[in-house]
Amino acid sequence: MATVLPPPNKRQRLETAGNARKQQDVAIIPHDLGSFRVQFVDKTTGKPTGGLVSIPVADSTVKNLELLLNSLQGNDASERVPYRFTYQFESGKQSGDSAVDIASDLYKSLLQPGLKTTEDSISLQYTPQAVFRVRAISRCSSSIPGHGEAILATQFSSSSSSRMVSGSGDNTARIWDCDTGTPLHTLKGHTSWVLVVGWSPDDSMIATGSMDNTVRLWDPRTGAALGQPLKGHTKWVRSLAWEPYHLQSPGRPRLASASKDATVRIWDVVSKRIEIVLSGHKGSVSCVRWGGTGKIYTSSQDKTVKIWDSSTGTLISTLTAHAHWVNHLALSTDFVLRTAYHDHTGQIPNSDIKRLAKARLQFENSATIGGEIVERLVSASDDFTIYLWNPSSTLKPVARLVGHQKQVNHVTFSPNGQLIASAGFDNHVKLWNSSDGKFLFSLRAHVGPVYMTSFSADSRLLVSASKDTTLKVWDVATGKMKEDLIGHKDEVFAVDWAPDGGRVASGGKDKAVRIWRH
Repeated sequence: MATVLPPPNKRQRLETAGNARKQQDVAIIPHDLGSFRVQFVDKTTGKPTGGLVSIPVADSTVKNLELLLNSLQGNDASERVPYRFTYQFESGKQSGDSAVDIASDLYKSLLQPGLKTTEDSISLQYTPQAVFRVRAISRCSSSIPGHGEAILATQFSSSSSSRMVSGSGDNTARIWDCDTGTPLHTLKGHTSWVLVVGWSPDDSMIATGSMDNTVRLWDPRTGAALGQPLKGHTKWVRSLAWEPYHLQSPGRPRLASASKDATVRIWDVVSKRIEIVLSGHKGSVSCVRWGGTGKIYTSSQDKTVKIWDSSTGTLISTLTAHAHWVNHLALSTDFVLRTAYHDHTGQIPNSDIKRLAKARLQFENSATIGGEIVERLVSASDDFTIYLWNPSSTLKPVARLVGHQKQVNHVTFSPNGQLIASAGFDNHVKLWNSSDGKFLFSLRAHVGPVYMTSFSADSRLLVSASKDTTLKVWDVATGKMKEDLIGHKDEVFAVDWAPDGGRVASGGKDKAVRIWRH
């Protein structure tokens, strides 16, 4: 009788997978193709930086180009600026797209498609992905009591880190002054837990969704309720999404609410009426996102993600790949849609037309890749997997992101759209490349399930909130922990990093809002 070999152990399997990955990486760019001659050009000014530089084809990755450009500019390793590179065709030489976005390396983007050869000089345009640096939060500046039950949601104002709203199991939401560490207003009206909160992109309203099946609107300046609650859902409200500012009809913003009753309702927040009901899911709708191109994305416990037309309410397509509940969705444009016309300068245009134009310009600058607007979507599920989608071009997933050993609870894109962070019940946070879904780092330090993550505005740092009562700050370039923030006395359910990078707010089971800063 033949001897049956035992199955390989974990160490052998990891070794085999590592070797296979190395072989795969080696095969990507051949080493005998010579060098490119590259001239870096600032896209905003059109001025060249340094002279022609010879770069071996095998080393022409975006990361290496970034390192080279930073060294030409004299930046220290600690001050390294992330860049996005594009190649602009000379007029009349290329039909179709006028620019090529360098996604991973020059070989795949220019040499392989036959757009350039190693004998040509390449003029590469660069734009900085972060024009300012966010300092890592390191201390708790305020611990503010007030809520009578666990805090379930937190969100900063779109314009600054001075105002923050939190939703709690005590049936109220509260607005906090983060400069002084004091409560401003208590938003009373709901008759059950406040599960979700959301500032409008122009900062003029706050929406709250509750287990009492209603959505309420509030004035953030006075804390007063804006009219009656929005009634229509038959079960509790799980997610909210405001219509992007550049798509709104003047003076008539709309709001989408997703519920356990398997529907999504689009509300006219001025007349307080339901405009459209999106019904098609067969299970509880866990998340809703309103994209900058006029599409609404919804995920559900029926294992599907659906895409709807926000103007007519018709179903465009259904994305099926997950084998279990879909827990969360994120768009690559989430950050720029949240901030609308606000930016790091704090300067707000003085007219509605200028605000609308600025919001549209910031969205287009953020979403344009290779000459066209691309809005990528990522979905997280109880089947331990994450799928990356590009719904504008194909209904098949771009990549299947595997690695988590338990349910994936939360996903988010970095503000520059280059990274994806996922939080799982396996105590790990994982980082992925958003262009191809390639695994980058596993951030291990938490000793309990990780509920939520949030990126800093410059995409260099990530904060995670966990059942183990801590927040942890990570350096996404190295995958190493930068700060371990201890202060909460129980599980931390919610965390948000302010769009201006100044503060982080967290809340959880210990009923206290904590504000963290450098």
